[in-house]
Amino acid sequence: MAENGTENGEFSFAANGSTNGGKGRNGLAKIQTHKKKGDEICHDDSAAPVKAQTIDELHSLQRKKSAPTTPIKGMQGGFAAVSEEERQNQQLQSISASLASLTRETGPKVVKGDPARKTETPKHVTHHHHHYTPTLSTSDSALKFTHILYNLSPGELYEQAIKYEKGSFITASGALATLSGAKTGRSPRDKRVVKDETTADELWWGKGSPNIEMDEHTFLVNRERAVDYLCSLDKVFVNDQFLNWDPNHRIKVRIVSARAYHSLFMHNMCIRPTADELEDFGTPDFTIYNAGQFPCNRYTHYMTSSTSIDLNLARREMVILGTQYAGEMKKGLFSVMHYLMPKRQVLSLHSGCNMGKNGDVALFFGLSGTGKTTLSTDHNRYLIGDDEHCWSENGVSNIEGGCYAKCIDLSGEKEPDIWNAIKFGTVLENVVFDEHSRDVDYSDKSVTENTRAAYPIEYIPNAKIPCVGPHPKNVILLACDAFGVLPPVSKLSLAQTMYHFISGYTALVAGTEDGIKEPQATFSACFGAAFIMLHPTKYAAMLAEKMRKHGATGWLVNTGWSGGSYGSGNRIKLAYTRKIIDAIHSGTLLEANYAKTVVFGLDIPTGIEGVPSEILDPINTWSDKKAYKDALLKLGGLFKKNFEVFANYKIGTDIKLTEEILAAGPNF
Repeated sequence: MAENGTENGEFSFAANGSTNGGKGRNGLAKIQTHKKKGDEICHDDSAAPVKAQTIDELHSLQRKKSAPTTPIKGMQGGFAAVSEEERQNQQLQSISASLASLTRETGPKVVKGDPARKTETPKHVTHHHHHYTPTLSTSDSALKFTHILYNLSPGELYEQAIKYEKGSFITASGALATLSGAKTGRSPRDKRVVKDETTADELWWGKGSPNIEMDEHTFLVNRERAVDYLCSLDKVFVNDQFLNWDPNHRIKVRIVSARAYHSLFMHNMCIRPTADELEDFGTPDFTIYNAGQFPCNRYTHYMTSSTSIDLNLARREMVILGTQYAGEMKKGLFSVMHYLMPKRQVLSLHSGCNMGKNGDVALFFGLSGTGKTTLSTDHNRYLIGDDEHCWSENGVSNIEGGCYAKCIDLSGEKEPDIWNAIKFGTVLENVVFDEHSRDVDYSDKSVTENTRAAYPIEYIPNAKIPCVGPHPKNVILLACDAFGVLPPVSKLSLAQTMYHFISGYTALVAGTEDGIKEPQATFSACFGAAFIMLHPTKYAAMLAEKMRKHGATGWLVNTGWSGGSYGSGNRIKLAYTRKIIDAIHSGTLLEANYAKTVVFGLDIPTGIEGVPSEILDPINTWSDKKAYKDALLKLGGLFKKNFEVFANYKIGTDIKLTEEILAAGPNF
């Protein structure tokens, strides 16, 4: 080995002042350089230096250009002769048209890209074929570009949120924590629908209806306010996506929003198009203008607060002002589907849905707290969806591309699928987390009890992709009966299924709200009254027709109390309810022996494997039989009173069906 190890090296230390170079300054060893043959300078042996001449240029090399959003597929079709630049121009023209002001008729000058990246000059500016001279004086907004951040990926949306939106953080699991501002839930009293010549006759108005009317003029005032706000911003986020996994009944939606959080939320909740599908996207079927950071004008006709969520079914538009709660977009589109789908003879349903390995599909209906999410999540079955579905001539299909799960008191033990889905790409709304570790405390209600997670459905390991299935075999109606008088399971006739579907019953328990000393019955038509657009009996008639045609069986499952009302009885064990659901799925419950109850006239099985037979008839579990009878009659009376609003409405064209449904309720 060469002295001082310099045979292959470029420098060495001359120790102790040797003849190799002596001492350097302050007595330290002097560094000796050894030139390699042919080298004129001393250098290291690392990789070649970068080509960039500046830091900005170096950063630009970090990101390579993506493939075109709308690639050309061969040389067939109408787009064969269209260049990529022209196609992008067409896409931007479509977005500009969506943002057109009604007073100025034309949309803003739009360009793709983040305004923070000022090194590039805008290239794709929309040019309209018609020229219009506005009657109003031109404002400064005519001098600026509105930057369009179009169908950004989750990674890009994370960056936008963390850079520009206060309250956005990456949690320990990789999910994005955000805040929805002052509103942490929906504002149903501020949701309005334009009442015009068509909707006046088609929609459900009046007592019990969720549809609060507004006129066309007021809608246009609010639309103008929202569009002007969005166009005043340097950038807006645009999502072009789909609703409904059934390709024959798919709806194209465009969401224009001011926040990265809203764009990521809808990226998760709607169906994400492929690059090829975006190529042919064209004009959307429905558009949302989310200007939620900006309030409505409270002096505008019909306005009762600074919040307004407005639907115009003729224009196929929705305007959001004064609330940043993302669930308004999800549920607003669900309402739209409740209007559009029945026109195609497709039934829209507020339900969970899963499918067995043999192709047997079950629908789960239930209000909050009934166990709909828990019972429709089954590791032995495929999840088609957790909340919104359609039943068409082709079978069932999920409307959405994601799940919107409650997070309060979430744990990996109780809900492992939801727990594991909260990772990179998931939006966490209004949760509290540790400042340093970023671990989320799901029990903390400091911001709100309505904490939520929105994630793509493929984050659930047993999700069925695409989210479609055959015609359902079982329709399961869930009720948490805090009166303790409904059986754990009842087999329903078709008329009974319609009666309980229209009723949509569950019960609030004492203590959930101030002043509640005993159970409170809650009824929500079709198990989703806040979102339906037509009269409940229209959906019931469609459900009856589809169940009859495809041989589906209706079931009423009580996940509430037994042996007494809330406070004296006990809640039915989840393990027993799961055994009941398993018996429904397997078909064994159809073969059981049945007895009929009094008052409600329900058929109850006399035995189910794994379930104590004495709990199947509620009267057996009550020690005080008179108290049981009193509670039963009280609940029956509440059902009758609730149904009065529907009693005089003809269901479908079949008078006999109407009479059968009325007779299927409590009888005493």
